[in-house]
Amino acid sequence: MDTRLLEMLVCPICKGPLEHLRHETGRELVCHADRLAFPVRDGIPVMLENEARAIDPASTAPAQPSMPAA
Repeated sequence: MDTRLLEMLVCPICKGPLEHLRHETGRELVCHADRLAFPVRDGIPVMLENEARAIDPASTAPAQPSMPAA
């Protein structure tokens, strides 16, 4: 998927940022605020609420930078 397109896309519900995830089963755009994953089919994001799947917030939390040991 084109990175310029990814930079312009936002969640259709809250207008928040989306994270592009690649899985063995396909690609998704994830909104962590709404805990929804929007599918990407044939390279086209399907940004419809009724097509999104609910996600577990713990399993797809955004990566946190590791803190150096003090």
